[in-house]
Amino acid sequence: MGAVAFAYGIVSYVVFLGSFLYAIGFVGNLGVPKAIDTGPAGPVAGALLVNVLLLGLFALQHSVMARPGFKRWWTLFVPQSVERSTYVLISSLLLLLLFWRWQPILGVVWQVENRVGVVALAAFFWLGWAVVLYSTFAIDHFDLFGLRQVWLRLRGIDYVPVPFEQPPLYRIVRHPLLLGFLIAFWSTPTMTQGHLLFSVAITGYVFLGIFFEERDLVKAHGEAYLQYRRQVRMLVPLRRRGVE
Repeated sequence: MGAVAFAYGIVSYVVFLGSFLYAIGFVGNLGVPKAIDTGPAGPVAGALLVNVLLLGLFALQHSVMARPGFKRWWTLFVPQSVERSTYVLISSLLLLLLFWRWQPILGVVWQVENRVGVVALAAFFWLGWAVVLYSTFAIDHFDLFGLRQVWLRLRGIDYVPVPFEQPPLYRIVRHPLLLGFLIAFWSTPTMTQGHLLFSVAITGYVFLGIFFEERDLVKAHGEAYLQYRRQVRMLVPLRRRGVE
């Protein structure tokens, strides 16, 4: 069963990797068959409804399946070694569904035409994705996406969660991965109404997700995480007063 779990984890990771790379092209309108601002534009009301449903479905799954209570119930039916891989796989498939069925809303909210501004926004776009990727490796990329769990299962070693640590980037903000997403999603020279809907919805979900995630982290790590939260800001990389 270890080999089956490992193969399942690899497939789940490949699907995730494909969805992650496609997300860059989707948000940036870069070289993908279906991007955030491509495709025929239909009635705005219908597009708004479809897009909100797609965003809501992804956010609901992404949040509910991440909660410890759901994991305890879910692992009554799914082996613990593939729990994370299953979460990653379902999240990735829902993200691909969102890309596929997204309805463009092409009204322009802002348009930056100054060359310096365009170049600066492109730089921030790529910086955001670089921060996302770096953040995953800073906290153990392979554990985050389920590969460590299935690798340990293949070797017959019991899984032990990654300990709470503060890698360099996490000493500046508590959620650099989410900050990277926000930078990437908002850094565009042409902000259409559809892109604005996407960015606003994801921003709202980020703050909601942080609320639930930090509640779980406090329960898991107690005073260590409370102290960390007092010392390091959530998303804005500014030093707190009184912290040495």
